[in-house]
Amino acid sequence: MNNPDNRSPVNNDATNSQAKKPIAMMSWMILLIGLAAIVFAIYSVQNITKEEPIETITREGVVTQIQKLNRLETVAFSVDTVITSQRPGSWMKLWQDEQKGLFIARGRVEAGIDLGALTPEMVQVVQPEINVDEVQEAGANTPVSVMPQINITIPPSEIFSVYLDDIEIYDWQTGAFGMMQVDPKILKQAQSMAKAEVLERACRGDVMTMALENAQTQLQQLFSLTGAVVTVTTQGAGACQMPVK
Repeated sequence: MNNPDNRSPVNNDATNSQAKKPIAMMSWMILLIGLAAIVFAIYSVQNITKEEPIETITREGVVTQIQKLNRLETVAFSVDTVITSQRPGSWMKLWQDEQKGLFIARGRVEAGIDLGALTPEMVQVVQPEINVDEVQEAGANTPVSVMPQINITIPPSEIFSVYLDDIEIYDWQTGAFGMMQVDPKILKQAQSMAKAEVLERACRGDVMTMALENAQTQLQQLFSLTGAVVTVTTQGAGACQMPVK
């Protein structure tokens, strides 16, 4: 005869197994609901207007070319530099709005003097004194110099233009999951800082003095073609700063 008590443990195990299945399914559902809530929270706060400040770090620029120009822009600097521009994330967006970009910029600075700033007082022409008796004694076949003495004082050198020939995105990171869109302000800030770095590197390369000396040489060579005696003096190098538009 079978004992009913011998079947009771088997029934209890089956009951426990059936009870665990809903619990496991509920755990998975809670996990999926939690992940969905996190994703929803990230996207729901994207329209918040408050933004963290963008931090931009520049690296030392390298002068790649120095070119003399036979015009008012008497010197040009070409500079390569590396720019890092980033903005920290905010807790309201679970730090997913953190963005960081690494850029390689190639810029150019042109400097010279503005001949339009010359005034009549800055150009003096001294006519030579001709002695008629000496000319008659020299004879018709002896040339007599009648070219004037020209004294020119050129204005201070100045920066004419600072611009970027190219800016290349080397790397761009947006949060841990990369769900945020690229912020164009990061690139704009990097461009602005790249121009400032290019100008700073040119200033440290003494671009203003080079522009002034090249202008002095060019003017002397130009007027020497006329046969006149030319003296070019300067008022010194100007301020190395971004040109005012």
